Amino acid sequence: MKVKLFGKIPFKTVKVNVVPDLRVIPGGQTIGVKVKSAGILVVGHHQVRANNGTKESPGEKAGLRLGDLIIRIDGHNINEVRKVADLVEQAGKEQRPLAITYKRNGTIGETKLYPIRDAEERNWKLGLYIRDSAAGVGTLTFYAPEQGVYGALGHVITDMDTQTPIEVGEGQILQSSVTSINKSQTGEPGEKRAHFVKEGKILGNIERNTPFGIFGKMNENPIHSYSDKTIPVTFAEEVKEGPAQILTVVNGQKVERFNIEIAHVTKQPAPATKGMVIKITDKRLLDKTGGIVQGMSGSPIIQNGKLVGAVTHVFVNDPSSGYGCFIEWMLQDAGILMRERERSTTHRTAA
Repeated sequence: MKVKLFGKIPFKTVKVNVVPDLRVIPGGQTIGVKVKSAGILVVGHHQVRANNGTKESPGEKAGLRLGDLIIRIDGHNINEVRKVADLVEQAGKEQRPLAITYKRNGTIGETKLYPIRDAEERNWKLGLYIRDSAAGVGTLTFYAPEQGVYGALGHVITDMDTQTPIEVGEGQILQSSVTSINKSQTGEPGEKRAHFVKEGKILGNIERNTPFGIFGKMNENPIHSYSDKTIPVTFAEEVKEGPAQILTVVNGQKVERFNIEIAHVTKQPAPATKGMVIKITDKRLLDKTGGIVQGMSGSPIIQNGKLVGAVTHVFVNDPSSGYGCFIEWMLQDAGILMRERERSTTHRTAA
């Protein structure tokens, strides 16, 4: 008997997300942040008056712009402002230019800068305002005890003058205590006022400053946590519109839980900021802060017992609302999840 063949059985490839068995301890603690840049950041120009009465900025004339990161001067790696003066003085006395190597938008450039002797102060100057560090407060988002890493802030740290991201050379996070709240009002976001405590007690280092926050090593869960128990995390596609909670501090070091509403969820198949719109619904928090305030960024967002994201920005015209980012992208930048979106297993099934 002949058997008729109907051809090959077609197969299709189906990709199925595999959720890692990942659990982290949610944060909420207010933290102090100290960052030292990977060079000297140009934050402004100023005019220098020479002996002949002329005024100009040698740095501006050399083509240096706001946001440029000076990484070498005369072949010396440089990341501290205090080391610049001696190099400038030496070049000025020798009547020669400084060889400047700088980074701009990720690209390395070089220029020659001729210092000018200030007629009034009688020292040699670059005509630049420069900075090598920054400090502030924010909120811890999570601590992953198995990996020994943390994530915080939910957004990049930028220089306050140039609004450019700070390229981190080194940094630390420390314990911080909220002393008062400047409430948010329409058109005027408020802020947490806080001070560093136990500065000798370093909670962790800062290794990366990305669009989704700061990340680094941490050896133990900080004190004053809402809970020392781990909770599961969830991927972006599982976040739903509806009730949720945030963990944050409004007084001292006590982490409290407050109700919010996830008003909108954006479909994000790849990392992007502004993943969700959130609205504060908790009357206690609204009475205390007026809504979202500066320093609250990084506050973990929890839905159905899972960590889903972090608070990132406030709406200036409606401080009760703001943006949040998905925790998935923070976990990628922390090095816990693979960066590829296809965290999947390929199965073959008959069509």
